[in-house]
Amino acid sequence: MLIAGTETVSVTMEWAMSALLNHPEILQKVRAEIASQVGHERLVEELDLPKLKYLRCVINETLRLYPVVPLLLPRCPSEDCTVAGFKVPRDTILLVNAFAMQRDPEMWEEPNRFEPERFEVALEEKEGVKFIPFGMGRRACPGSSMGMRAIMLAMAALIQCFEWERTGQEMVDMTPVVSTSMVKAQPLEAFCKPYGSMANLFSQL
Repeated sequence: MLIAGTETVSVTMEWAMSALLNHPEILQKVRAEIASQVGHERLVEELDLPKLKYLRCVINETLRLYPVVPLLLPRCPSEDCTVAGFKVPRDTILLVNAFAMQRDPEMWEEPNRFEPERFEVALEEKEGVKFIPFGMGRRACPGSSMGMRAIMLAMAALIQCFEWERTGQEMVDMTPVVSTSMVKAQPLEAFCKPYGSMANLFSQL
């Protein structure tokens, strides 16, 4: 439980920051939202998270393209059944490929494009069951709400307090490697410096 609740958060944050550094216009849009909803007089708090709707879209899009667990936990039917037209005998181990589903061009428009705006319409209204980084149903990840809050709070603080830039002109390498989770082949390296408007807050920490 401890590993699942910490590694997934840190890996998702690394993917999200990498994507934002490759799309600085989206990073600025997130920062503008935080500035308008929270301001510069205090640090972002958990109660602010429902107002940070575009940040939530960014994280959802990150989870769509780079799910930390690309193959969801295995299922084993207790009776013979049919799945997508295929007959599956009982006790067969089934794995759901969330990575492939969330990049399926028949289900997503321009599936390989990082476009947070696609999540501005409520998932239940637009995307249905296509977006499944936490699984779904009775056996969905029980820590999804806590994990999303942790990611949003940490991401919001990093963007609110620091100016971020790539280390060079080259785009951040987004090549994935699958181990226990789907991580970046090249760990993220970036330049950051505190915003001058946050100096008073830093002195209070």
